[in-house]
Amino acid sequence: MKSKIILLLLFVCYNSNAQKTQGIIGESNWFNGWTNFRPKAVEYNQPNQILTGDIKENTTLTKGNVYLVMGTVHVANNAVLTIEPGTVIRGDYNSTGTLTITKGSKIIAEGTETNPIVFTSNKPASERKPGDWGGVILMGDAPINRFGGVSASFYEPNPLYSPFGGTNDVSDSGILKYVRIEFAGKKIDPKISLNGLTLAAVGNKTKIQYVQISFSSDDSIEIVGGNVDFSNMISYRANDDDFDYSMGIQSTVDNSIIIRNPYASDNTRSRCFEIDSYDKIENYDPTKKKTYIKLNNVTMTNDEENTMGLVKEAISLKTDSFIEINKCVVAGFSSFIALDDKYLEGDNFKKVKVYNSIIDSCSELFTNESLSKAQNVNDWFMKNDKLLYTSTIGINNLFINNNVKKKPDFRLK
Repeated sequence: MKSKIILLLLFVCYNSNAQKTQGIIGESNWFNGWTNFRPKAVEYNQPNQILTGDIKENTTLTKGNVYLVMGTVHVANNAVLTIEPGTVIRGDYNSTGTLTITKGSKIIAEGTETNPIVFTSNKPASERKPGDWGGVILMGDAPINRFGGVSASFYEPNPLYSPFGGTNDVSDSGILKYVRIEFAGKKIDPKISLNGLTLAAVGNKTKIQYVQISFSSDDSIEIVGGNVDFSNMISYRANDDDFDYSMGIQSTVDNSIIIRNPYASDNTRSRCFEIDSYDKIENYDPTKKKTYIKLNNVTMTNDEENTMGLVKEAISLKTDSFIEINKCVVAGFSSFIALDDKYLEGDNFKKVKVYNSIIDSCSELFTNESLSKAQNVNDWFMKNDKLLYTSTIGINNLFINNNVKKKPDFRLK
């Protein structure tokens, strides 16, 4: 008991000296105006325009219309799809409405704080649920870790539009800003589900910021190769992973939050971040870049007090993948990071970089994939020079307001 009191006092003293420097930050609450944590309560207008087939020339979707995406709509032939602020696009359930930006084309979906762009279900408010429609897919020609440097999307059966990958780190697939994506991730066969947002070989001129993805039936965001950064992202109540990385992606996530429900999970062990460098070892190219993820001022939390439920580890880090964590807050998980067994051989765990972060109300810091404690790893990371702080404050006392039904504000108190 004495050690816990000392540890708690250390956290309180530290937090008073460095208030608001960990987790999401901002002079004001950047959730205001454009987010919605109760999307079932919104009555959207019925569609009066249908999007179907291929868009092969520059096209603008206007705020004055509501659009229904039927089947897979391809933006192709280097076309640019522009979406005005305040526009609503609804995905059709029966045809698994999906919007795909193919390699070489762009989406310019730049909403505003008061007029976000909304992608949502076409079902009535009371019937909406995760997996009502497909989602949004962007494909580019940035590098991927795979022999040959290119791959084909298993979400896309049309061979004209399925390839992604190349050598262009600075490729540009467009802009997503002040955008909400709700109730996406429909299954397309018993083993494959779409995601809220899928990025395949997207390059670093692509801008993705102020995007809220809610109630995805699979991952909120799946990122396959490429070189793309994120800021001011919100992943809310995904059924599978919030960010799922693979194929050598190079990515930084800044000032973003993951809000999990402890009882929303699938049977594949859902995590906030699942980080891998290859889908299958036989596809891995050791001459290409391995997955490297940087997290700055990211908050990861379960949204109910004193329960971990089905969601166990906040982060899963696989062999040949790397992570750098700085000024983050992780609250309410069984394990902070589950390391692949090869990371626990010798001193391999020292390749993991964690600095200046707060781990609150987690049963363990580092474990293996079976959630057994990795004691030598824990001891090393608790050294003072790592600035890793643990506490048992609890989410009801850690944040300004963690009630998602009442104007949530997940900045530290």
